[in-house]
Amino acid sequence: MQCRFIKSGYIPKPKLPELLILPVNNLCMKKIILLLFVCLHYMFSFSQSADIDSALNAINFQKDSAFRASMHADSVRINKEYKKKANEAKIRSQLQYPAINGGENSGIVPVKDPTEIPDPNLDYKLLFELTANNPDSAVNEINYGLAEVARVINLHVASGIPLKKIFPVIVVHAGALNAITNNAFYQERYKMDNPNLKLIDDLRNIGTKFIACGQALAFFDIKREALLPTVKVSLTAQTVLSSYRLKGYLKYW
Repeated sequence: MQCRFIKSGYIPKPKLPELLILPVNNLCMKKIILLLFVCLHYMFSFSQSADIDSALNAINFQKDSAFRASMHADSVRINKEYKKKANEAKIRSQLQYPAINGGENSGIVPVKDPTEIPDPNLDYKLLFELTANNPDSAVNEINYGLAEVARVINLHVASGIPLKKIFPVIVVHAGALNAITNNAFYQERYKMDNPNLKLIDDLRNIGTKFIACGQALAFFDIKREALLPTVKVSLTAQTVLSSYRLKGYLKYW
């Protein structure tokens, strides 16, 4: 019979052993689903952990980069400050005071062999306008504006201009009025002696004229008697500025 099947071209398929056919019941399906769920949960948790680690690494990298940048910026700033202070110290060691010593701010740096020389035969009529008082933290120092006036005069003298050819006029108003008051007033207001008195005397000795603005005296509640006796008083600083410029004075500020 087997031969007839072969001759006819029909070959019967062999049957699988019954032991290989596993019955799929409800309990087995539940286990498979649970296993799949556990696998998916593990994969999701691993992915989240990897994302968190990646984010933390990025944050740490940014923090380290910012820290390195900050350190570099601080290093650059410190180097600049050091160079600036070193240069200032070098300049201070060279300062000269050819006419008036009004503190470091009045000193000048010598220049070797200048090629532009001012005419020493001219009359140098210099008009200055002082308005600013030192800040409260520096009221024990020479008024910055007065020190600058002394520096300008020193620069002229160092340039070869004789003191007798320099004619300074200083118009004082606003807060700068405090600098030209007597010790009694300064003591009452700042609890210390006026640090500007010596410089004012030195300026007066070379012919400097001080003029206070009467309007500013009223606004700043400073009595005329509080001013130094050598200070003149005008109705207003504005007419002093205009009249002296018409006389040929050069206004600095």
